[in-house]
Amino acid sequence: MDTIIDEKNKNNLFILDNTANPAPLGLCAFGMTTILLSVHNAGVTALSSAIVAMMLMYGGLAQVIVGIMEWKKGNTFGLITFTSFGLFWITFAMILILPLSGFSAAPTPIDLGVFLAAWTILVLGLFICTFKMFMILRMTFALLLIVFILLALANFTGITYFHLFAGFLGIITGILAMYLGIGAVINDIFGRRILPV
Repeated sequence: MDTIIDEKNKNNLFILDNTANPAPLGLCAFGMTTILLSVHNAGVTALSSAIVAMMLMYGGLAQVIVGIMEWKKGNTFGLITFTSFGLFWITFAMILILPLSGFSAAPTPIDLGVFLAAWTILVLGLFICTFKMFMILRMTFALLLIVFILLALANFTGITYFHLFAGFLGIITGILAMYLGIGAVINDIFGRRILPV
């Protein structure tokens, strides 16, 4: 197996990581799940089992797996982002499921507002990190930050326009995330930069 020398410690050897880039899977999982929920938030569809199942499996489980793979690659930003959002989707699905199963009371709008405000702080921190990264990712996180702020405000104030506007911005956010994920795969397959990502 190929090995390379660790320049910080010449006595340590480690195996060259030549595994696939997991980020496109995480970006597609985040993007598609965000689009589905945002279409609901925009008032187009009901909150059906199709959305909840997507939250649990593709948005949730897939992103947690991607986050663990990013840890293996030494990517702290990818670890925190994908694992956190995978668990966000699972948690959000459970917030919807638990009251229906009788395990807990349904959250009040204030409960949801506080929940979303806490996540807004994390998104703000991740958005700051993107200033050392590429523009499309920064735009995606900027929109995501606005979406979280609007959703928190919608729950705190009861103003439905915040919720609707968050839905429309969420659709754009999801499309940008999917563009980043699919673009990275296309560029990898063709071996050159076909799409700017």
